[in-house]
Amino acid sequence: MRTVKHILKGKPAVVYAVSSNNSVLDALQLMMEKNISALLVIEENELLGIFTERDYARKIILQGKSSKNTPIYEAMTSNPYTISPNESIDNCMELMTSKHFRHLPVVEDGSVIGIISIGDLVKFIIEDQKQTINQLESYING
Repeated sequence: MRTVKHILKGKPAVVYAVSSNNSVLDALQLMMEKNISALLVIEENELLGIFTERDYARKIILQGKSSKNTPIYEAMTSNPYTISPNESIDNCMELMTSKHFRHLPVVEDGSVIGIISIGDLVKFIIEDQKQTINQLESYING
């Protein structure tokens, strides 16, 4: 069974995060620098929330708030769903699809060890299917 561990092996081991008192602008600048669309909000090794481009659009822009003066805790999604590294790829895809979100923090023994996106899942599934097709073609062609 393919699990989240398989996806994490192909990603850098770094987790980008901010503290709850950082400004939304600080978070956006980090997201731009790292070319990512979500940041975790972590304090004292505890996952407090996740901040995404969707949160920015809905909780800052549409509310007319200032990115510079708004702390991230006012815009983040608190207590996000998390998964373990042993979770199956299929279960992650089902969860993300049914709950309409694009990022899942990966937690092991109470600590965040990574984050996966819907893009990571799709890329992994496509590569896995390519591998299966190649194996079948090789078998058929003998």
